[in-house]
Amino acid sequence: MSAFSTFAVYFIIWWITLFAVLPFGVRTQAEENDVVLGTVESAPARFRGLRVVLLTTLVAAVIHLGWYVLSVKLGYDLDTIFGSIAPPA
Repeated sequence: MSAFSTFAVYFIIWWITLFAVLPFGVRTQAEENDVVLGTVESAPARFRGLRVVLLTTLVAAVIHLGWYVLSVKLGYDLDTIFGSIAPPA
């Protein structure tokens, strides 16, 4: 597998992980009792973008490492995993 393909898989994992990590630890303006005029109560009180990016990168790296070991090093693929489950064609 080429380096570009490996990076492409990592980027897809990172992007999906971003949306999973984004709500972790967010406190709304309503929870902080500090609603800014013109915003909704459910808006974040403080957005910690660097924290979200770092946590996303860490979680995505662990997931990608697991995928890489199973797929590239051990040779598992979808046919190997689901081949015994699927009915014969």
